[in-house]
Amino acid sequence: MKSASLKILTVATLSIGLFAFGSIKEGGIQGKVTPAEGAREVVAVAGTDTLRSQISNGTFVFSNVKKGTYTIWIKANAPYKDAAVENVSVADSATTDIGEVKLLQ
Repeated sequence: MKSASLKILTVATLSIGLFAFGSIKEGGIQGKVTPAEGAREVVAVAGTDTLRSQISNGTFVFSNVKKGTYTIWIKANAPYKDAAVENVSVADSATTDIGEVKLLQ
């Protein structure tokens, strides 16, 4: 009887742990770079995490982003200068739109 109770308790504990981890939803970051041809690469950095995004017609989207605060780096093609957007907050299950980033020459 004691063994059966221990097994039930173990299964219940594991189930609660899996439920807690399963409820964590990742967010996203999106934005637009102008002029579109000026952007070479977009990178999101938070601590030691680095994410890269494809750019299509100046638009970029980061998916499956962990909750936290990021710096978005836009690497530019010459004659434009690199740009950064700091303190971009991402919450669970939410996509943060940083709007339009204009590259300067």
